[in-house]
Amino acid sequence: METTITPPTLADDYTPVLDLRETQEALTLAKSAFERELTERLDLQSFYAPWALRKGTGLQDDLAGTQEPVGFTAQFDGRDYEIVHSLAKWKRQQLHRYDLPVGRGILAELRAIRKDEAVDATRSIHVDQWDWERVLTADQRTLAHLQEIVSRIYAALRTAIDDVTGAFPALGDDGGPGGGRLPDEIPFVHTEELERLMPELSPEEREEELARQEGAAFVLGIGHPLPQSGEPHDLRAVDYDDWVTPTEKGPGLNGDIIVWDDVRETALELSSMGIRVDAEALAEQMEIVGRDEDDTLPYRERILDGTLPLSVGGGIGQSRVAMFLLKKAHIGEVQPSAWPDETVEAMQERGVPLL
Repeated sequence: METTITPPTLADDYTPVLDLRETQEALTLAKSAFERELTERLDLQSFYAPWALRKGTGLQDDLAGTQEPVGFTAQFDGRDYEIVHSLAKWKRQQLHRYDLPVGRGILAELRAIRKDEAVDATRSIHVDQWDWERVLTADQRTLAHLQEIVSRIYAALRTAIDDVTGAFPALGDDGGPGGGRLPDEIPFVHTEELERLMPELSPEEREEELARQEGAAFVLGIGHPLPQSGEPHDLRAVDYDDWVTPTEKGPGLNGDIIVWDDVRETALELSSMGIRVDAEALAEQMEIVGRDEDDTLPYRERILDGTLPLSVGGGIGQSRVAMFLLKKAHIGEVQPSAWPDETVEAMQERGVPLL
């Protein structure tokens, strides 16, 4: 699978607000402030996470089949292992293993390698996320509960912004992160509504226009085929988020948090999350996408037989949150990673340092 390289395009007047040393200091503050708020608002406990998983357990996130994991054969047992793509399924297993009560959850730091990632200003092959998962009841598998959780995460972001701009006042100029467009409360818009309002635009363009208008939003119902095009807004794994359960806004109990990035003047996705599939939703989603060889993997079997607890969870991009809070134009300014020569040269020419 060939990796796409998009050379960085920076605005002609872009100059980093913080220098290299200040950036490192602000990074530490931004991440600790957001993690503190997230942990408190969602009642999460920090867990250490694996960096590799044994192949064939079904715990690997296949990213809807779009990427091939980095793998190796361990000398000690001759078995195949894969570098994690995400901790989506592993987290739900831990809720069961540690028998966490309703309303409690876990928070783990993901360090993943996605070798087939299309690298650009907001994506690299190194993925760093806050991965969280929280136990809920069957009665909480509702749009209202999802909205409550999203609102808490958004409030954590707003508090982290206050902390960072308080310590680095220059980041508060021009309205601060988001250019002063962030709403007090995050709005919720379904992908079917976006298609109905903007049928001539692509899903990515719809998100950009929504972020431009609202400043921030939660895009609901990602994964289910849309009524007009017959195609989903974006792909989602079959055994991860619930994208089929009917709600008053449309099918799906999942979505993305997006914000308006005033530095790059476009939408920036910070988080993908949702209420996870129960046995009924998993069976229906497998029916929609077609059954495959993974249907009998232990992870799916534990959902279908009710072994795994019902949950809500998601991943929040650490470097994307940092980009937004620190008003950076390229993810390489807040994340050490491997970059194409074209990217390194282009950033050097502009005098913009990569970590």
